[in-house]
Amino acid sequence: MSGSDAVERARRAADAEDAFEETARGQYAIATTVFDAAVSIGGDDGKATFSVTVRVPMLDATTADRVAPVVEDGWFDTFALRMEDVDGALRGSDEVDVEVEREGEKAVIRAEIDDIDAKRGASNAVAVVDYVEGTYVEGIIPGYEYTEPVTHLIQRAADTAGGSQGGTPL
Repeated sequence: MSGSDAVERARRAADAEDAFEETARGQYAIATTVFDAAVSIGGDDGKATFSVTVRVPMLDATTADRVAPVVEDGWFDTFALRMEDVDGALRGSDEVDVEVEREGEKAVIRAEIDDIDAKRGASNAVAVVDYVEGTYVEGIIPGYEYTEPVTHLIQRAADTAGGSQGGTPL
């Protein structure tokens, strides 16, 4: 099976996945998150490849208050460590390499999924984005006055839980 066959299977799987919105040939945005989440697809050695990039704001960029650098650094370090466990959210996939970097006021998460089953690969790409968002929400530190997108995420979590806004969803 050639790389072009794998790419075509990846495109069909992405087109069939509701969360994917095509932005250019082989490039997709994930519509189910408030974050900037993109997936590019490819293929090699018969496997479909889904390269996922998610950009999330650092805490200081989402608060009306100032977040001390030591708090922001600790939050980022913990967030990056938790991203290493993303493969636990995936179906039938080997360990996924994840990179987390700070770029200005953003944390950028990059993961690459290779799978012979393109449909599962597309589903796992969405699962990576969901994991990033869920981990981000779990890491929200109480005591700050948050702005968007955190206020939206907290409200959505409260709505899902059947509660009302007031603190973090933990």
